[in-house]
Amino acid sequence: MSKKVMHGLNKKKVKVFSLFLFCSFLAWFISNLSETYESRTYFTLNYRNLPDSLLLGKNSNDQIEAKLRTSGFQFLYYNFFKRRIDIDVSEVEFQNGDFVLSKEVLKRQMDQQLSQNISLLDLDRNQLEVDLYQVDSKKIPIQPRVDLELQQNYILDGKIKVSPDSVEVKGPKNEIDTIKSIKTSSIQLTNVNADFSNEVTLIFPKGLDNSIFSVGKAKVFGKVSKFSEKIFEVPVQVLNIPEGYQVRTFPNSVTVLCKATIERLKEISASDFEIVADYGQLNGAESSTLFLEITQSPQKVYDIRLEENTVNFVLEQR
Repeated sequence: MSKKVMHGLNKKKVKVFSLFLFCSFLAWFISNLSETYESRTYFTLNYRNLPDSLLLGKNSNDQIEAKLRTSGFQFLYYNFFKRRIDIDVSEVEFQNGDFVLSKEVLKRQMDQQLSQNISLLDLDRNQLEVDLYQVDSKKIPIQPRVDLELQQNYILDGKIKVSPDSVEVKGPKNEIDTIKSIKTSSIQLTNVNADFSNEVTLIFPKGLDNSIFSVGKAKVFGKVSKFSEKIFEVPVQVLNIPEGYQVRTFPNSVTVLCKATIERLKEISASDFEIVADYGQLNGAESSTLFLEITQSPQKVYDIRLEENTVNFVLEQR
């Protein structure tokens, strides 16, 4: 038989023998995995059901070591895939200045979440300290930051609004008491001629590591309308005239320029304005001029301007 054939046969025997060893090891490994063992493994903690008056701090334990009795298959699973365990924080007790869960409570909570073929034998601690702290809460107004440039002959119809208009903050009293308002990120709008609505992020003050906020974004919006102008002729009223005298003004009425939306201007009349000249402003001085003041004007208008700021007058005895 040639050396080449002999070499091929030997190589085949080696492969068969290797396969035999692997199958034998696999059978032994599976047989051992099916047996019951006692060993330790780690669980990742997931805190839930926090009372409204408490918040979870950053120093809480995120793992716990437990001694289990179960099959090798289960241990293999837990070693490769760390199981998460929910910790019900509503069962904490306040002891000596700390919030703790007793070993008995911990074992009961964990037992309820483990498979029936797993026995929880022991834990690596007698109690679990949970980093919790008392919190206050309050609503903080949101302040929009908008750089608005309107197109010619357009006005902002009302104020710029934000929704929600406030954010609820929870945290230690000494932290949240320092917050007076929450600003939005700045937005710039140019050549605007229509209603606008923009989503913005909220800018929270620094140093609030233990405080949480109910929202992180808000919507800033405003109504934009086209405006027009209209002139109203309004009579001048003189106040504080000396007894036994009367005052004549020249002119006896003045024009008022009013800017508003076209729809609003249709609703406005001269009687919605009141223009006053106070004779008492002279305070005995010799003058023939009185300054004018708008003491009454309609709401929801963009601008109101007197065409004349003064009037001449004569004082006549009755």
